[in-house]
This record gives sequence, structure tokens and C-alpha cells, in this order.
Amino acid sequence: MSDARILDRGYRRYDGPRLGVAGAVRSLAWHSALRALGLRRSVWAKLLPLAAVGIAYVPATVFVGVAALLPEQLVDATGLLPGYADYYGFISAAIVLFVALVGPEVLCPDRRHRMLGLYLASPLSRDSYLVAKVLAVVPVLALVTLGPPLLLLVGFTFADAGPDGAGELLGILARIVAGGVVVAAAYTAVSLAASSLTDRRAVASAGIILVLLVSGVATGALVASGADERLLLLNLSVVPFELVQRLYGEAGQVEVSTLALVAANLAWTLAAAALLRARYHRLRITR
Repeated sequence: MSDARILDRGYRRYDGPRLGVAGAVRSLAWHSALRALGLRRSVWAKLLPLAAVGIAYVPATVFVGVAALLPEQLVDATGLLPGYADYYGFISAAIVLFVALVGPEVLCPDRRHRMLGLYLASPLSRDSYLVAKVLAVVPVLALVTLGPPLLLLVGFTFADAGPDGAGELLGILARIVAGGVVVAAAYTAVSLAASSLTDRRAVASAGIILVLLVSGVATGALVASGADERLLLLNLSVVPFELVQRLYGEAGQVEVSTLALVAANLAWTLAAAALLRARYHRLRITR
């Protein structure tokens, strides 16, 4: 015989703090960021995202070690240390892998498990829901777009291989932050837009990688065959990193104006954001 008892009956109103839309956005963004990194989940869920983050920091650690252990004259003569803008060339694969993991993990499960209707029954609207997801993805992507160059700057500074004086240090720091935000913003928009087209994480991840690869291979092949080099502005795997080069006053590999690069990066970001918003405003919500 069961010993269960009903201790209380009736309805009680919630009398705790009511944080409104801003509180709901903060809460959803925080928990989405934790999910993207696999935190509070199984070991297997943590494996790929944390491995991608770790890979992004390995070259910075090596370069800082070289700067600290080898004589300055030898380092300068051999050119062993990369510039801050050039560092992205060493970690572009890790960034692409991370981008392909984060967006689908943040967006797809809510639709697949029919949680979106529950979120929208709270103070969240469709737009504030998407704002929360963007606020989750941008800082997570900054772990690989902003963190490694910052580590490089700090390591070089302590190894006496960094900038000379506070003014130059602040200038490089500003460029690192701007470059990291440029790359993270563009890839956040593309990652979430691709994830809005399906509720399957694997399909979304494959689609993101495919978009990046196809845009690179197709535009590269056309330009190599004699087409206008401005076609490279359609190459999403080049445009953000080329814009970072311009932030440091370097020419890079694409012979187009800096204004054209800014416009192309902004166009990619806004187009992906518009697709994301349009998809969610047309979704039929089921509970």
C-alpha cells in the first residue's frame, strides 16, 4: 500500500522576483552559452567544443614559448613570430569547426524538442528569443576569435617581444578586440541562419561547413580562371579575416578596397540575420 500523502491543495501565485524580458533574455543567453560549450552535460557533449577551443590556443602558447625561450636577435632574424593579424591563418580550421558546432547546438534542440513554444509563452517574443541566442553565441565564438590573439599579446608583452609603450599596447589591444568582434559577428549570423533552416544539429553543422567551403572553392576557382577579383568578396572564409588584416594596416591577399571589404562583411552579416529573423517569424509554433 502506498504511503504517499497530499500535503496541500490549491493554487499559489508565484511571489518571487519578476525580472521581465531582460531577465528572461539573460537567463536564456547564459544557459544557451553553457549548452554550446557542453557544460553541465555529458563528457561527450564537452569533447568537440572544448577540443576546438583548445586547438585555437595551442599556436599562441607555442609562439609565446618561442618568444620567452629564444634570444630576441634569433627570433627577429628568423621571423618565427607571426603578426597578430596573421595568427588567424593558424587557427582558421578550429574557428570553422567551432562555428559549425555552436550555432546548431544553441538553436536546433529548442525546435526539435518543441521547447520553443514554452519559451515564447514566457515574456520572450520571437525577436527577444533570437537576441538571447545571439548574446549566447557571440561571446562563445569570441573564445576562439578574440581569446587567442589576446593571449598572444599578453605573452609577448611579458616575454619582452610585445609592443613598445602603453600607447602601442592600447592600439594593438583595440585592433585585437575589433578584429575578434568582426569575425565573431559574421560567423554568428551565418551559423544561426543555417541552423534556422533545420532542426537537426548534424545537418546544420554540415551545411555551415559546406557554405564556407563552397564559397571559398567557387570564388577561388573563378578568380584563378581570370574573373574579377572582387568575386572574392563572396568568399565567407576570406572576407572577415581579410578585414582583420586591414585593421592592422596590412594589404592581405585580396586586392579590393577596405570599404568594399567592410561592405561585404556587413552584407554577409545582415543577410544572414535577415534570413534568421524571417525564418523564425514564419515558424508555426506547436506545444
